[in-house]
Amino acid sequence: MKHRLQFTAGKLLRMALLLLGVSLVTFLLVSASPLDPLQTNVGQAALGAMSQEQIGRLEEYWGAGEPLAERYIGWLTGLLHGDMGMSLLYRQPVLTVIGQRLSSSLLLLLTAWVFSGVIGLLLGMAAGWSRGRWPDRLIRGYCLLISSTPAFWLAILLLLIFSVWLGWLPVGFAVPAGVESGAVSFLDRLQHAILPALTLSITGVAGIALHTREKMVDVLESEYILFARARGESGASILWRHGLRGVALPAITLQFGSVSEIIGGSVLVEQVFSYPGLGQAAVTAGIGSDLPLLLGITLLTSAVVFGGNLLADLLYGAADPKIRRRAAR
Repeated sequence: MKHRLQFTAGKLLRMALLLLGVSLVTFLLVSASPLDPLQTNVGQAALGAMSQEQIGRLEEYWGAGEPLAERYIGWLTGLLHGDMGMSLLYRQPVLTVIGQRLSSSLLLLLTAWVFSGVIGLLLGMAAGWSRGRWPDRLIRGYCLLISSTPAFWLAILLLLIFSVWLGWLPVGFAVPAGVESGAVSFLDRLQHAILPALTLSITGVAGIALHTREKMVDVLESEYILFARARGESGASILWRHGLRGVALPAITLQFGSVSEIIGGSVLVEQVFSYPGLGQAAVTAGIGSDLPLLLGITLLTSAVVFGGNLLADLLYGAADPKIRRRAAR
């Protein structure tokens, strides 16, 4: 128990340093952007009709004339006090905007994460078990095809098939258009999340399946599998008792490592489906030079990715008794 607490404390310290570095890099990249926040959000024609006093107020609002070091230190000081600042585009606290958008993206991201992990694991085990035969070739061909397919192209294809041609699912958005928020049911939200979640699930399966297949092949070629076959164990017993145990640790690593891919893919997928989630808010903040909102979203997603890797490390002990015994020493 003491070892786990020390391990977790060390990881959390690394996480704090990582988030500090991520925030600094994000701040410098946005500050070095050639986009002028005034022209981007107000327009050149409107700026030409304004007085110098009005332009000065806008520059003060967008922080255009403030020194970079002073802006970053001011933002970091507010963050240490639990304040991420105000969104310049939405004119609301950053935490409020993130909470609203995250509530829309959470169902989408969790569904895609679970389905891609489970289906990828099963396909990888099936491909490794039938190595060299037609199921293996079929699964590998599918994974290689999906790996080379851009997520936005797949999203457009599914949108054309299931929404435009067949009319089975909504074209986009997170809720039906023209319906009050109080009248939107969970079924309505689920219908609008099916296509984005399906797109993310399909694209996330390929990497997990291919890596699981390679590990499954290594397990099946090991000496203890040869011994299990020699003493007459059935194929199903070998697959589930030995094969699943052999790929458990890599599967945990791949599953929690895919969090970053799911979040990154949601940025493109939400744009295609006009899904008002966290990914679309990040794109809007980047284009509109909304630095506080972009920093908040970047910090949140970085913390989720790092937290997923930490949880995977802690689950190793539950999956492998050898790791638990080694940690107890």
